[in-house]
Amino acid sequence: MNNAELIVQILKKVGTTHGFGIPSGNVLPLMEAMRLHDLPFVLTAHEGSAGFAADVMGRMLEAPGLCIATLGPGATNLATGVGNAWLDRSPMIAITCNLHTDQLGRRIQMYIDHHQLFRPITKATLPLREGCVAATVAEAVKIAMSEPRGPVHLDLPEDVALATATETIPEIPGIAPTASASSESVNAGLEVMAMARRPIALFGSNSMRMRDPGLLLSFIEHHGLPFCTTTMAKGMIDEDHPLSIGCIERGKRQLQRSFLHSSDLIVGVGYDTIEVEYEAWIGDTPLLQIDIEKADVSASVDVKGEVIGDLDNSLEQMVAMDPTSNVWGQDEIDGHRLKFHAALRPSATTFTPHEAIDVVRDILPPEGILTFDVGAHTHQIASQWVAHFPKTFHITNGWSSMGFGLPSAIAAKLARPDLPVVCILGDGCFQMTCGEMATAKRLGICLPVIVLDDRWLGLIRVKQQRRQLPVYGTALQEEDYSEPPAHYFGVPAVGVRGAEALREKLSQALESKGPTVIEAIVDAEHYLDTVFD
Repeated sequence: MNNAELIVQILKKVGTTHGFGIPSGNVLPLMEAMRLHDLPFVLTAHEGSAGFAADVMGRMLEAPGLCIATLGPGATNLATGVGNAWLDRSPMIAITCNLHTDQLGRRIQMYIDHHQLFRPITKATLPLREGCVAATVAEAVKIAMSEPRGPVHLDLPEDVALATATETIPEIPGIAPTASASSESVNAGLEVMAMARRPIALFGSNSMRMRDPGLLLSFIEHHGLPFCTTTMAKGMIDEDHPLSIGCIERGKRQLQRSFLHSSDLIVGVGYDTIEVEYEAWIGDTPLLQIDIEKADVSASVDVKGEVIGDLDNSLEQMVAMDPTSNVWGQDEIDGHRLKFHAALRPSATTFTPHEAIDVVRDILPPEGILTFDVGAHTHQIASQWVAHFPKTFHITNGWSSMGFGLPSAIAAKLARPDLPVVCILGDGCFQMTCGEMATAKRLGICLPVIVLDDRWLGLIRVKQQRRQLPVYGTALQEEDYSEPPAHYFGVPAVGVRGAEALREKLSQALESKGPTVIEAIVDAEHYLDTVFD
């Protein structure tokens, strides 16, 4: 057994199920080890896509996602996907396959210092050397899975990969548990809640990694708290719950801000300011932070208390205590929710993105998985979509990189082949990653990909209009709309221009044995009202 095989066996032992990447000569030893030991290598069209896919694998499987690249441009391409995992707190092992050890540091073709490249966007960057491969990989897994989770970079020289392994597969060090919050801080937090008359709970991305997400529901029901979420925390509680008031800081954000500012306490639970900093929206409303880390806030935020420690433990304690009370009435909550969702769906005579999104929500079963990309449609979907279960709604919010949607959908389908997966993305994002349709076809997965085609980089166009700038450099196609090509890389493509046509084609696509591209020709003018209100 060589060291590459040793690496593969360790990663399989901790639950890694796939590796995503693009090969080169330096990568071949690791690829061969993956073939021999049945850890599937998924060839992507771009290394950035490999990183995005590994990110979502890490979120879905509670094990490190794996992405692989060669040196130089392979590594720099991979860095975007790794950075995504860094800011979105996804466990990942990113391996760059390098030159022979005696060539490292020389001025030689393609060589750059990978550790310098990945150091700012990983929890750690570690060299693999003969005699300590197993210990290094085990340490990388421990670091990646420890809170706050994130990517770890490993640099693998080709001679190290091929060398005979001198180590055995180790026991992986236990993940150090997050310390529990003190009972004093829990009691103080409950006192802050008890003094509030109109408290609102806000769930953020750190809550996604709770051992028992059901504690979130117990917490809001025990204390009678209306709740909202960040984009990434959608679905942690069924958004059909009568206490749900929707998503913050996306579509119709001013309407949400107005309601949130009527509160006298925001109870942030697992809220990571990497998604949106408090000072951007909280105003003068006081804050109680319940999280694994102290809130990163400016001096303008009125922090009334902090309960810092293991989230599960903190909520268990707060549910075991006497409930607090407030003056919220169900009619007020219902009225806001109805007003909010109506505002997101302005009347139109043309086929709009919000109509397309509603069709997908209607057809996709409650447990189905949605992934989407970055742009104006992100804001619309985040606010409009009703999520019912955890880990069924995938977006990058910390990194917010275009190109995330399609690779993440492929990864979600590989992680959960038993569930339907749909990807929605804008035409700009599709142009960036359309090569991954070939990946989906090669894998033989059922994956409807709905392209909201409005001819523009819609979000940037809206920003130009809001700033009273000329609309320039944001047109994706100048000619009139036409039918899509018959296929992309052998993947069938169909065009739709209305809700009923989309309903028909999506239903058919979900019964297909492979991927389908559905190009929805939409009029995105309402983004001016809903995205930047």
